[in-house]
Amino acid sequence: MIACRSLTKTFGRHRAVDQLSFEACPGKVTGFLGRNGAGKTTTLRILLGLARPTYGSALIDGHAYADLRDPIGTVGAVLEASTFHPGRTAHAHLTVLALAAGIPLVRVVEVLRIVELTADADMRVGHYSLGMRQRLSLAAALLGKPRALILDEPANGLDPQGIRWLRTFLRARASEGSAVLLSSHMLSEVAELVDNVVIIDHGRLLHSGSVREMTAGGVRLEDAYFELTGSAPEAR
Repeated sequence: MIACRSLTKTFGRHRAVDQLSFEACPGKVTGFLGRNGAGKTTTLRILLGLARPTYGSALIDGHAYADLRDPIGTVGAVLEASTFHPGRTAHAHLTVLALAAGIPLVRVVEVLRIVELTADADMRVGHYSLGMRQRLSLAAALLGKPRALILDEPANGLDPQGIRWLRTFLRARASEGSAVLLSSHMLSEVAELVDNVVIIDHGRLLHSGSVREMTAGGVRLEDAYFELTGSAPEAR
């Protein structure tokens, strides 16, 4: 569902992404891991058509984002810098997005229920906690009933309760057949969220495979990560 093939992106003399190839499959949550500056966000921006590759390809359902016939119904995305009008309610925010995309307004009610914001739908977003804003971002990503989700640091800043909610949410999306790709530089926050991992450093692929493979024989995921990267996962 989500695939990069020899993806490369350069900025002047700096190569942010370097011959990167990997896949994120339907029914699985794939963790896209690496330290800050490893090239994760650049890769996600290329996948979502916000940046152009120098060469190689980044495809969703076999197509570049710009060539998707139904982009909002194919992929939903949450990038780290999601912003909201502080004086607008969650319901109003989602209504504006739905109207712009030609989505029936009944879907606004549905996604608010899915992310468990129904009771706070008429609260101004300026009064929302970080966890509530994360949920609202996810609600917006779900409006088009997409078959894939691309999430940039969705666990960033969440408390343990928020992490548990996110795990349940992502598992539910995967169980419905969605491909979920989420980036993180904090392994401890996503270790129990993901089925597969793609680990990169300096834009290059270090490892792609299942968490089960990495932890075979009782090896901790953190130790396997250190063996690959030569650095410990970042803490909060």
